[in-house]
Amino acid sequence: MKRTRYHHGDLRATLMDACLRLIESEGLAAVSLRRVAREAGVSSGAPYHHFADRAALLSALSIDGFQQLATYMTTARAKTTDPLAALTELGDAYVRFSREHPAQFRLMFRPELSQPEKHPDAHAAGDAAFDVLVRTVADCVAVGALPADRADTLAIAWWGLAHGLASLWLDGHLEKRSEQMGTNAPELVDTIMSTFTTLITPGPAGA
Repeated sequence: MKRTRYHHGDLRATLMDACLRLIESEGLAAVSLRRVAREAGVSSGAPYHHFADRAALLSALSIDGFQQLATYMTTARAKTTDPLAALTELGDAYVRFSREHPAQFRLMFRPELSQPEKHPDAHAAGDAAFDVLVRTVADCVAVGALPADRADTLAIAWWGLAHGLASLWLDGHLEKRSEQMGTNAPELVDTIMSTFTTLITPGPAGA
């Protein structure tokens, strides 16, 4: 029955889904095109119709992940007309994506996939997702909410904070700490991102 699953669908997508299931259950080291084919219920040669090798499959999953992340963040940005509030919304979207796609999230930031000379498409997809944040920070600068000379630094700081929270949650640490604080992980993420936005906003004197 498994061998017929993709006939009326997309073999490429079926293989990518199978790879993610394999990563979630056994880890990245278990991934090979043969194992993915077995997980998908197709012949061992089927993956080669779409992926030259293991690296090509992982790169495709990374690209897809960054594209989904960009969609999450773009949707979150559209929830408010206040660019500062949008920074908090983006943080929630970033962490939520990691929770809903844990295997893919971890894969997207593997060192071997962050080399632009080897995986230019994956690198470009990552840049496109990051650009949603960059544009939001630029909107904040445009309305005088953030200093223009620190825009790039603040974007990296935001990314570091959001990514750190996502990783802590995936590893189980954030939920433990939130319980100790008498709250829950989603509320703690929102509070932390809101606090960050407050801290980076210039005071009355523009300092």
